[in-house]
Amino acid sequence: MPTIVLVDDDANILASVKMALEAEGFATRSFTDGNMALQALADKPADIGVFDIKMPRMDGLELLRKLRQTSQMPVVFLTSKDDEIDEIFGLKMGADDYVTKPFSQRLLIERIRAVLRRSKAREQAASGQQVDTNNAIERGDLRLDTERHDCFWKQQPVSLTVTEFMILDALARRPGVVKSRDALMDAAYDEQIYVDDRTIDSHIKRLRRKFRVVDKSFDAIETLYGVGYRYKDQ
Repeated sequence: MPTIVLVDDDANILASVKMALEAEGFATRSFTDGNMALQALADKPADIGVFDIKMPRMDGLELLRKLRQTSQMPVVFLTSKDDEIDEIFGLKMGADDYVTKPFSQRLLIERIRAVLRRSKAREQAASGQQVDTNNAIERGDLRLDTERHDCFWKQQPVSLTVTEFMILDALARRPGVVKSRDALMDAAYDEQIYVDDRTIDSHIKRLRRKFRVVDKSFDAIETLYGVGYRYKDQ
């Protein structure tokens, strides 16, 4: 099983996450300090990192920035509800996903698995190994590569988290069909994890914002107030 590096200055979170991951068969290495983690990763790389953003001395963003100078190891951020700007910076710097505190350990584990699958598919593509492309979705200017979890709009890459990708995939698979918030929750989250309507609304808001960086006129995701969302039938 893959090795996961956990970095959080909260020892209680480290202990509980470490226990949950090891119960699933993952190997873990944990650190309460970003600088210590960076040195340890230089000596012995890991398969994926889970970094808290808010830490003293070296926070998660700085740790990721320095890590990206030498490594493309996938990283999932742990953030607070007030860290939206940090999330955006982190994704631009090369983070693969984020999970908001307080979080379900099951959700974190599923996000880690999804990021690892995406990383493996990209490594296979880079090495010339055959990767199934039959699951690619094309809807007008949108292209979703479900094997690599890559997204393109008008041939320009759009960086999405795993959660955002799953929501967009659920909408784009059936253009014109309205998806309720409950249906999008089912597509993006484990059925045992509760998230409220505002969580889905926030994801949709971020999706639109990211596409409008590439295309200011992006309007492919429509809101039907009181009902849900749909991908425009083009």
